[in-house]
Amino acid sequence: MARKSNAETAANPGRLKQIALTYKMTRKADPKVGLIVAGVGIVTFGVFLAVGFLIGHPAYLGILGLLVAFLAMAIVFGRRAERAAFGQMEGQPGAAAAVLDNVGRGWTTTPAVAMNRNQDIVHRAVGKAGVVLIAEGNPNRVKSLLAAEKKKLARIMPDIPVHDFIVGTGEGEVPLKKVRTTLLKLPRVLSGPQITQVNDKLRAMGDLMSNMPIPKGPVPGRGMRGQRPR
Repeated sequence: MARKSNAETAANPGRLKQIALTYKMTRKADPKVGLIVAGVGIVTFGVFLAVGFLIGHPAYLGILGLLVAFLAMAIVFGRRAERAAFGQMEGQPGAAAAVLDNVGRGWTTTPAVAMNRNQDIVHRAVGKAGVVLIAEGNPNRVKSLLAAEKKKLARIMPDIPVHDFIVGTGEGEVPLKKVRTTLLKLPRVLSGPQITQVNDKLRAMGDLMSNMPIPKGPVPGRGMRGQRPR
């Protein structure tokens, strides 16, 4: 019991420090985040308390309002922190790879399967939707990388669906913050064994791996995980 208590005590400062760092990072991109989060909490608590007085139970509604206020503050802060993190990552080489690494279970992601000297990069994700090629860089230059990679895949896996898109803010491109949702919305056509077969073929084919820069700092969504089949 003592060991458990000591572990919890040591973990709490770590969590508080992480929250503080996230808040500082968010405030740089969103100076009003503190006022907005506090305002959401005060308004939420005030509404519940007012309803409590109207129905004659201010204590009960006040406690409930306090809990709901903290929940609302956490949700608003989380969304604004996520937006700030994406804003800082936008345009950095390897930003899409950092997002792909958190896409979720069922996907195997491989960064930088193709790259040129201008740091235009193509990443790959394999899941129930098939093979997805995600490119970042100059749209005109990166299209040739995508075409070459799709041609390579067509030779070894002609029956496997191959999707591709370019990360960016231009017409027809996918914003960085929508990369994960775009992948998850693709139709599911492969079974688990088929995904395993695809990954085995791709490992046998080999990849062009590079020591590309990965953006530092908090990554929106789940924690960073090492690459491994999910």
